[in-house]
Amino acid sequence: MVSPIVVMGVSGSGKSTVGAALAQRLRVPFADADDFHPPANIAKMTSGQPLDDEDRHPWLEAIGEWLADRCATGGVMSCSALKRRYRDQLRRHCAGVEFLHLAGTAEVIGRRQASRPGHFMPASLLVSQFQTLEPLDADERGITVDVDQSIDAIIDASAPRLSTDATEKENR
Repeated sequence: MVSPIVVMGVSGSGKSTVGAALAQRLRVPFADADDFHPPANIAKMTSGQPLDDEDRHPWLEAIGEWLADRCATGGVMSCSALKRRYRDQLRRHCAGVEFLHLAGTAEVIGRRQASRPGHFMPASLLVSQFQTLEPLDADERGITVDVDQSIDAIIDASAPRLSTDATEKENR
């Protein structure tokens, strides 16, 4: 069995690209959290305003419901999940969810962001994303991977570490 996986990180870290590739490798469904935003959230971000916790709560609930539907069968969701409390909200829907944190410097992420014109999240919000980011704590299920490498290298390094359930991991 595959535990649901959330590919997390700041905007421009490659969550959607890595998430889709990881889901393909694991042969599970993929969803992009950007598709779960209500129009008001997208309008707010497009205008250069960061979302607040009130904006994020219903969005995270919708993502949590998607994860809950895949607790037993697995799936991959790309979602910023920048704060511990956001990840806790997702875990309330599916306790076994694991996180793949795509980490990188502001310089690396900024370059990546600049290469994707037309995305609703403007580069001007990157600073607020890094200010909000709370990396995975030691007691959270998941791993952190440096994004300054190829997609294949990220998938090769992370898939074996994320692709089995907790019972199998404990028996290794």
